[in-house]
Parts: sequence; structure tokens; C-alpha cells
Amino acid sequence: MVKGRGNSGVGKKITVGVCVMEKKVKCGTEVFSAPMGQILDRLQAFGEFEIIHFGDKVILEDPIERWPVCDCLIAFHSSGYPLEKAEAYATLRKPFLVNELEPQHLLHDRRKVYECLEMYGIPVPRYALVNRDKPYQELEYFVEEEDFVEVHGQRFWKPFVEKPVHGDDHRIMIYYPSAAGGGMKELFRKVGNRSSEFHPEVRRVRREGSYIYEEFMPTGGTDVKVYTVGPEYAHAEARKSPVVDGVVMRNPDGKEVRYPVLLTPNEKQMAREVCIAFRQGVCGFDLLRCEGRSYVCDVNGWSFVKNSYKYYDDAACVLRKMFLDAKAPHLSTTIPPILPWKVNEPAQPSEGLTRQGSGIIGSFGQAEELRCVIAIIRHGDRTPKQKVKLKVTEEKLLNLMLKYNGGRPRAETKLKSAVQLQDLLDATRILVPRTRPSPGSDSEAEDIEHAEKLRQVKAVLEEGGHFSGIYRKVQLKPLKWVKVAKADTEEERPIEALMVLKYGGVLTHAGRKQAEELGRYFRNNMYPGEGTGLLRLHSTYRHDLKIYSSDEGRVQMSAAAFAKGLLDLEGQLTPILVSLVSKDSSMLDGLDNASIEMEEAKARLNDLIASGVKAVQANGSAKRPWMVDGAGLPLNAAELLPTLVKLTRKVTEQVRLLAKDEDEKLAETTSYDVIPPYDQARALGKTNIDVDRIAAGLPCGSEGFLLMYARWRKLERDLYNERKDRYDITQIPDVYDSCKYDLLHNAHLNIDGLDELFKVAQLLADGVIPNEYGINPKQKLKIGSKIARRLLGKILIDLRNTREEAINIAELKSQCQSSTSNKNVKEHIDHQPKSVIKSEESRRTSFTSEKSMDQDEDDDKEIKYRLDPKYANVRTPERHVRTRLYFTSESHIHSLMNVLRYCNLDESLQGEDSLVCDQALERLLKTKELDYMSYIVLRMFENTEVNLEDSKRYRLEMTFSRGADLSPLEKNDDDVEAALLHQEHTLPIMGPERLQEVGSYLTLDRMEQMVRPFAMPAEDFPPPSTPQGFSGYFKSAGVLERLVNLWPFHKHAANGNHDKTTSKTSSKTKDKSSLGGGDNFGTI
Repeated sequence: MVKGRGNSGVGKKITVGVCVMEKKVKCGTEVFSAPMGQILDRLQAFGEFEIIHFGDKVILEDPIERWPVCDCLIAFHSSGYPLEKAEAYATLRKPFLVNELEPQHLLHDRRKVYECLEMYGIPVPRYALVNRDKPYQELEYFVEEEDFVEVHGQRFWKPFVEKPVHGDDHRIMIYYPSAAGGGMKELFRKVGNRSSEFHPEVRRVRREGSYIYEEFMPTGGTDVKVYTVGPEYAHAEARKSPVVDGVVMRNPDGKEVRYPVLLTPNEKQMAREVCIAFRQGVCGFDLLRCEGRSYVCDVNGWSFVKNSYKYYDDAACVLRKMFLDAKAPHLSTTIPPILPWKVNEPAQPSEGLTRQGSGIIGSFGQAEELRCVIAIIRHGDRTPKQKVKLKVTEEKLLNLMLKYNGGRPRAETKLKSAVQLQDLLDATRILVPRTRPSPGSDSEAEDIEHAEKLRQVKAVLEEGGHFSGIYRKVQLKPLKWVKVAKADTEEERPIEALMVLKYGGVLTHAGRKQAEELGRYFRNNMYPGEGTGLLRLHSTYRHDLKIYSSDEGRVQMSAAAFAKGLLDLEGQLTPILVSLVSKDSSMLDGLDNASIEMEEAKARLNDLIASGVKAVQANGSAKRPWMVDGAGLPLNAAELLPTLVKLTRKVTEQVRLLAKDEDEKLAETTSYDVIPPYDQARALGKTNIDVDRIAAGLPCGSEGFLLMYARWRKLERDLYNERKDRYDITQIPDVYDSCKYDLLHNAHLNIDGLDELFKVAQLLADGVIPNEYGINPKQKLKIGSKIARRLLGKILIDLRNTREEAINIAELKSQCQSSTSNKNVKEHIDHQPKSVIKSEESRRTSFTSEKSMDQDEDDDKEIKYRLDPKYANVRTPERHVRTRLYFTSESHIHSLMNVLRYCNLDESLQGEDSLVCDQALERLLKTKELDYMSYIVLRMFENTEVNLEDSKRYRLEMTFSRGADLSPLEKNDDDVEAALLHQEHTLPIMGPERLQEVGSYLTLDRMEQMVRPFAMPAEDFPPPSTPQGFSGYFKSAGVLERLVNLWPFHKHAANGNHDKTTSKTSSKTKDKSSLGGGDNFGTI
């Protein structure tokens, strides 16, 4: 049945036919409450249109000759829609089409969509096609290896994306690299509150159909959907990406939470071109923002924004102009002063943000706002780090080395991938003797030792039933060679190699829990006045977050678990790691720069202990005890060493007896050829303890008694050389580490003497560990500045960029307010805040300003994404907080802390006070250990009531936490939470402590002055390889002009086109920054 909704009036109205399936304009039982109905109601309210709704019966059953005749037609494909029939109708009646019908066939084939996008020069991710005529067809041009696929010679390393070629198949897969734990994430149409699912066991790609393989684009956990209404209007919304955790964020009404965002000039041009390329006036498409560039990854066709009255107003005004231009160009398209419809918009709750006000070290007035949070965080609880070294002469192992080093006899090989480690395990199983030689046999001691080490290698590789390159790696380094004749030439062959297996250091279930808890703590406590509002800041592009990690697996996984808690994510860590964490080993790894100085410190430490700590420290200052050599060492250190050795032997012997039974059982087993199953999920650690293993009296985690014994036996051997009567004090931290681990995770084994050993090891380690980074403050400063030089430089860049951005926002705000007062009176009383059509004159003005901007800003290609203040229900759209998180190891935490507290001892800063107050220096001396999840936080506040030029406008606050610095022997029955954590093998993380006196005022200028001598200069950082960051400075008035246009701070700022584009403007527009927020200087 045909329904007309027009009013009978004087003069012929333009008829608008709505030829779509009824479900597209219905919401429940109420017709026209969906976005389509909202917009059609507004169109009709202008009084110029008659809306004719065709209805399903007419569309599906009636011949086209009986369909209503209309001037303009809204028609688009959906499930069950007869597209060819609609095309025949359009050919017969020739109405004006909002969305042309023939190109809609393209949208069902992703191959054709990408082909069309490329034809129009619209950026798409790098991709390749795999076309199969039948399921599971083998193709010569398609190769799949463990960590990549290759299509026609084009290689896609994991993570990569696999999309079915059929546009209506929404099962899209993302495959993750083994180095991140492997597995696959399946994306699908929303089902309840889920839009994706992680499958840790899936490693192989699909073969039942044809697929597109494309490069994975890390977007920081946010997707952008763009909605065009004609080529000159585009509205964009951001939402949490299903790639991260697959949980759909919904508001109290059950609607998915999305936030309107501003498009860059380049993205506006892309929106225009998508609209034109597919000849779809109303069109939605997906945008990926990655490393300063934007890519279109999907085109959906007809799409409207949901739940935005402002958007409905805009869309109605744009469609009105389109219809009038097509069918009544003689009529004026000027928007009436007051829009003719009246919509009682429900009052939406405003964002409950408060002013920032006080920090941890005191209150500095309500005009202060948090601008930046920089945290340097140590990884969570881990298993002890282990190393096995052995010389190998077996041909199978030497051939394996040659296989993976390209056949070069003098080149070393690193084995990390699952395939490589499986090869090594297969070879080792064959080489390990089936039985152990009895003590009375003629076997030499060296052969017995070699067999034991091979057995240990085999046990390590079989541990946990899985391989993960994050936690185990093997080096094979050739030591001896011979020349062998081959044909007419001689070639070298290795005959001996050194095998080094590094393992352990795995993030435990406790480490993962600690990191998540600390992320939650940061979310609720590091952003004063925010609480869970941090999530809203982040979703609305007002929280500029970047997370960096060193190359170590435990550090990467700590970063991912922390991000999970900080942003309230769910699910496995692998997708979070790949989406949100960037590796920077040059900044957060390694001690090479200070290796000589550290060796000197260890040698001096050894002398100190040998000569007696008491005598050396007798000349120290009682007022400043941290200034003496070897501060923190126990006075009786030399007497404690024999006790340490004795207790270590006692513990090792007990573990040997525990391992003996397990060893005998394994020796009886002949199933050396059984390949253990992959279990990648376990590689990433669990959140709970393994109750079954503990109940069975086995060690916690995947470590068996054999490996536990190997760990303790190595410590016993290395700690004291009986023949030379020499103690190796560098082993003290490892003994302490193993003690603490077993007391926390293996207390159920009841190892006698372990608690006594821990007390002695802790006394020594508390003195040895801090002094390994310098025996006195000056040496600590020298070593610290060498290790943390790059990190310090990056922190200064973060602070400077935040200041520059804050200054520019303040100047713009002032400029907008002053320019507004000079505006035409008519603009002040403008009654059309929802108008979207500008005059031709204003278009020409826009073109001129952007053209001049382009000429001045040719080299400014950095991108900053922003919330759209006109469309967002946000009270403070200009609000912006920068967060930089650096996850690293103990060495970098110690080094950074040493620079912060002792920087004033440098010759260039003589006479300056320390950045850290005396009370905090004394606390740090007593702290000694910066344990798992210890952190240093720098927060920068801006006082908006202080002049821009005043150095006191920017205040820094420094805090630190000792991390999980509780002894596993401490059991406080009064602290219920701590007791529960102890039962779960987890220690609580200590809260933040001040590094400054209460009420002290550290300006950014002073911070820079004190730290600059030890930081890598900004100019030494590598140049950007991609345009991906904030330059920190605006180079011309053109940028300011654009910002004024995009950012109406003042309530009377010019209303006008929402993300409007014109052909002249867009074709010349470059990929430019609106507001900086990425990182300066290259990939840092």
C-alpha cells in the first residue's frame, strides 16, 4: 500500500519516493522513529516535499509500472531487496536518485570495492587477493608459513587481516604472530555485547573460499565510521575497536557508545571521493587511522548516524538542497531563520568533569588542570631468569645451525620461532641418552655433565607443552671449523658450537594480575577529578595515550595487562598487545652503554665487602647517609656470605630429592618421539594459580622439579668457587630472586631452610642491587645517565610537546573569544545553529584561507585527531590529557631514579638543590629494592590563571612506588586483602610516595635545566619515517586559522557546515595537523 505523508497545499510539491524495505524505517512497532523517519519528518516540515512510502508489498509484489511516480527516489539494497527491479523502475521513470542503483552491486564484493577505491586514488591498506574456484583448492601463488602468508610473491607478516571477498560475510579474521603468543581473533556482526572472539589455538588461515589478505593497521584501539550526505558533508564517529577486546560499550539506554570526531582536511577529501566514486549520496564507510595516515577499509553504502538530533537536522538540510537543486533550481535553498520543526530533544546528562585542583603534594588552586601523565613502570612478577651454556659437537645440532643461518659456517644462529624450537627439540630428544650412567661406569665426568645439560635443554623445550618466542630463545655460535673437500673446492664446516639457551623470566599469573590492578589504580587515581571519566576522555580523542615496551616478553605482557586495566578492556592479552603497545628496545632495553662502568662498580663492591663495610662507611655523614660508598650494604656482609652458601646448599639438596622421583619416572618413559601439543594460551600466563598442580604437590606454573633443581644447582655452583675460595657477589640477586619466587609460589612444597635463606639473601641483595648501578651518588649518576639517556630525552620531548600544545590551545581560545566580539551583529543573533549550507561567498573565503595555509604548511604533515565539539555531548571539548607509559626492567627504573635524585651533583649544576627532597632521599635509601611493578610518575599541571609567559604556569609533580615490595614472609592477619592476595601467590603494590616536599613548586623550566645535561638531545632522535607525530610547534598563521574554524571554543563561534568540503579546497588539501599530540622526532 502506498502511503503519502504530504500536506495538501497551494502549489505542487516535490514528491520523494522512499523505496526501501520497511525494516529500514521502522524501530519496533513505531514507524519513523528510526534515523530515516527522523530525517523524513524534518524534510516534510519544510513544506516543499511530499513523502511517498512504497512499502514492502508494492516493492516485492507489484510490477514497476504500478509503483508510484516520484520526482526524487531514495532506494538502497538490503537483505531481500529486489535491486534489479528498482533499477528497472529508475530507468522507466528517471527520478533523481540520491544513491544510484547500479553501483550498489559493487558493494557486495570487497574486491570490486577496493578496485574502485584505488581507481579514485583513495588510500586502502596494502592487500592481495586469493581467488579459489572451489573450496580448499590448492594455489601455486599462495604460500602459508608460521608467521606470514605470501600471495603472488607479496608477503604479509602477522598480524594480518583475512576478509571474505563477499561483502555480506562479516566473519573477518586477524592472525597474530607467534612472538606475541599467536592465535586468531574473529570479528563479526554484534551479537549482544560482543563483536569479536579470540581463539588462541587457531594458527592456520581459512581455505574454504576466496579471501583478501591485508596488512593489519594498529589504530590505538579506536575505529572511525564516516557518514556522508552528499559529497560536501561528512560526519564521523569513533568507537572502541572490536580488535581490542570485542566488548561493545553501551550507554544506559543500551545503545553503542560512539563519539563524534573531527575529520582532517585529507579525510574530508576522501569522504567526498568515496561519495563520488560509488555514486552514493548517503554513504557510510570505515576509516583506519594509523601512524598519521588514514585508509578506507570498507564501504557500506546507505548509512545514517543513530541518536544524534543535530545530525538529523544537518542531513535534512543537505537532502533538501539536493532535491531542490535537482528538481526546482529556481527555488531558494536558503535555510529559514528558524528551522520549521520542533523536536523535544531529551536532556542528555553532561559529562561530570571537575577542575583538576589538588595533586598528591598539595593543593595549588582550582585553576590547575592536569595536562600530562608520564609513567615509567617495571614489569610484573616473573619466574626466575635462567641460562644453560654447553658446547655441542653433535652433527644434528650443527646442521640445525647451518639450516637457520643460511649455510654460513661462521655465522651464529638465533632460534625463537615455534618451528625452529620444534626442530631443536626433535634433535635433542634423539641425542639425550635413554639412561643415566651409573656412578661406577667408565664415563667421564664431562660426558655426564654434557648429557645432563642436554637433558635440561630438552626439559626446557618441553615445558608447558607450548612454544612461545617471547620466553625462550637459543643461540648457536660456531667455535671451531675444518675444511672439507667438495668437488674441486674446499669448504668450511663447523665442528663445534656454543649453545646458549635462555629461558624463564615469564610473566606469572601474579604478574598479570598485578599489572591489571595497577592499570585500574591509575585509571581511578592518577587523573584527579576524572575517576572513570578517563575512559570518556580516551574514547573522545581527548586522551592522547601511547604505550611503549622493551623487547622482553614479560615487559610487553605487563604493558598489555596494564592497558587492559587502565582502559577497562576484556579478553586475552595478545590482541591488546598488538593493538596498543609499541616496542622500543633502543630506549627501554640493554645496559651496553654502561657495561664498563657497571663492571667497575661490581669490582669496587666486591672490594668493599671483602675489606669490611663498617670501616669504609665510618667516614660518612650521619645527616646524609646516602652519600657514602656502598650505602645500604649490611655492615656484616662478609660474615653473611658463608651462611648464604650453607643455606643455599641445604635448599638445593632438598629440591634434588624432590626431583629424583620425577627423574626416575621420566627415565622409564620411552616416548621421546611424541610431539607435545601447542598451547599458546598458557604461554601468556594465567590470572589464577594452578590449583590442580598445587594439590598434586607439584611446583606452581609449568616448571617441573627437574628444572627447579637445575635452577638451584646452578646457583649453588656459581655462588661459591670452593677451589679458589671465592664468592661471586653478582649471584646474590639471583639467589634472592629464586628464594622470593619459591616462597611466594611454592610455599606448599615446605622446603626447609628457605625462609632462613631468604632473610640472609634479602639483607645482602638490598645492599648489592642498588650499588650495582653505582657505588656512590656520582657513579650512580654517571651510570644512570648512560642507561636512561634516550628515555630521559624522550620524557623531555613529551613535556615540551604538552606545553606547546597547551600554549597553542590557550592562545586559540583567547583569539577565538576576541575575534568573536568583532563579528557581525547578525551572527550573534543567528537563529540557525543547525544550518549546514553556506553561501558561495563563504565557500570562496574558505578556499582562499586553506590555499594559503597549504602554501605555508607544505612540510607539516603530522596528524592529530580531535573530538568534534559541535556534535559531542561533552562540556569541555578543548580538554586534552597526554599519557605516555614506558614499561621496562629494573635497570632503567634504578637508572632514571638515580638521575632524578643526584642530577645536582653534576659539575654544570653545582650549587643547585636536588629535584628530590632530603626526606625522600632517606626513604629511597631505606627502600633499596624497586620491586615488580615499581614506578616513577611525572604529572604536569597547568595553572590557567597564570600568564602564559610565567614559568609557574606549568608545575611538575614527581612520585614513585616501591612496587610489590612486601616480603612473602610478612603475613598481616589484620589486612584481609593482603592475606587473600598471598593465598593467590600475589603481593600487593605499594601506593605512590612523594619525591618532593609538601607544597614545593617544581616548574617545567627547572626540570629541563636539571635533566637536560643527561638526556639525549631532541635533534639526535631519528627523523620520522612516516608522518606520525606532533611537531610541537605551529609554523604559520594558516594552522591557527584552520584551528579557529574547526574548534569553536566560544558559544557564539561561527556555525556552518559540519565537516564541509568543496572540490577546489579538497583537491589542494594536504594531510595536515589540526592540533599536535603525537610524539615528536620520528618513531619515538
